[in-house]
Amino acid sequence: MSTPGQPDAVTAAHSRNLRLVFGASGYIGTHLVPRLVAAGFDVRAAARSPEVLEAREWTGVERVAADALKPETLEAALRDVDTAYYLVHSMAAGRNFGQIDQEAAANFATAAAAAGVRRIVYLGGLVPPSADTEHIVSRQRTGDLLREGAVPVTEIRAGIIVGPGSAAFEVMRDLVFHLPVMITPRWVLAKSPPIALENLMEYLVRAPEVPGTEGRILDAAGPEHLTYAEMMRILAEEAGRRPPRIIPVPLLTPRLSSYWLRFVTAVPTPVARALIAGMRQDFIADNEEIRRLMPQELLDFRAAVRAAFEAERRHEIAARWTEGAFAFRDYRPDYAYYAKRASGEAIAKAPVADTWKVVTSIGGANRYFYMNTLWKIREILDWMVGGPGLSYGRRDPDELRVGDTVDSWRVIAMQPKRRLTLFFGMRAPGSGVLEFELVPEGDATRIRATAYWHPAGVWGLLYWYALVPAHLFLFAGLTRAIARRAEALARSGSGGGGQGPEG
Repeated sequence: MSTPGQPDAVTAAHSRNLRLVFGASGYIGTHLVPRLVAAGFDVRAAARSPEVLEAREWTGVERVAADALKPETLEAALRDVDTAYYLVHSMAAGRNFGQIDQEAAANFATAAAAAGVRRIVYLGGLVPPSADTEHIVSRQRTGDLLREGAVPVTEIRAGIIVGPGSAAFEVMRDLVFHLPVMITPRWVLAKSPPIALENLMEYLVRAPEVPGTEGRILDAAGPEHLTYAEMMRILAEEAGRRPPRIIPVPLLTPRLSSYWLRFVTAVPTPVARALIAGMRQDFIADNEEIRRLMPQELLDFRAAVRAAFEAERRHEIAARWTEGAFAFRDYRPDYAYYAKRASGEAIAKAPVADTWKVVTSIGGANRYFYMNTLWKIREILDWMVGGPGLSYGRRDPDELRVGDTVDSWRVIAMQPKRRLTLFFGMRAPGSGVLEFELVPEGDATRIRATAYWHPAGVWGLLYWYALVPAHLFLFAGLTRAIARRAEALARSGSGGGGQGPEG
């Protein structure tokens, strides 16, 4: 029955059964959207950055930009929505993320009620009896604030999610692949009930349709309670690695261990720090009720790890760089899922077509437009260790296609006049991608060059940190040089991309 003043919104929402995934660019949202589409639902994906949603290449999914901290953006996102999945958290924001989470949840609850939403499904975290860390308390408080609104809430609480891209899983993977010996705090002996990504997705998809889930808090977990040490041992065995030797010590606190994690794992430091801070105690899940309401076969941790590795192997190459894509990690499970990045940008007072011609002329005789001496030094260093650094040339001086070799780079993805993605071919401890993006702005073109680096453990991270200053300097100058060439090309009207080396 419609609420006074909202009959049209409610009627449309219920007849269409439109599902909003709010926070669709995140880890869970990225997997949930295609699952909902496959289940036959109309889906609207919302995120702060619509550009990130474009990279997902979802067919038949409506995309909308919305931010829970900007209430004026929520009306369009929630219009005609029957069920809204709330998947937002602010751990990556660093300090005060709890306060940010609470403000966002209150805004969303108010807007959902005004839009006539029938149900909110919120993915929270397991809460131990003595929860006191900001990460856990914030997730709990977010659920409370959503429930204070007028829309019934189904909160599903989960612990460690086993799947590629899960922050906890990626921290363990980086440790297993790159640290043969670990001196750790006693949190490695704390127990938690990990759940396979596949099982969690099934709960999320079915929850709004199952009677008895409205207004409930349901614990979701796999069939085992394991210590972190046990999980890392199993993960190592499934990866074909020797399990790391773990030495727990009483003096190394979770706070201290979160500091050295930035030199071991590529998981964003604020996220890793929040996760580690919450690992001081056992997490117990009472999942009897959710199993009764939504029965399914639950994968144990070993089977979930196998499924995660298989999911990566099935990952098809995308038309642009996306976080964790297996192809952009050189099909190496030991290369970090999360990438480090550095970028530069400039505005060319030239059309996209002329700017694209310059970008696609990179390499070969044209070289790299800016500070070619630095590029040359890097190429020589690579050659000295047996790499392809001095392999110059390209198939055609102006034209590129996917699969072409450009010196030591390889063209792995391309969207004409929009995006060019080059794979780094030199020897280094990790996998790299250089991506050029062109954005029309009236008669001008914004040029953005971004390097993405998926490090291989400690050495990969040290390699990246050592080169960050050079990258920032180089990409700022590179994009300015491309802009100048594009402007010259536009003035001449010649349409030729190659203009000789510079610098």
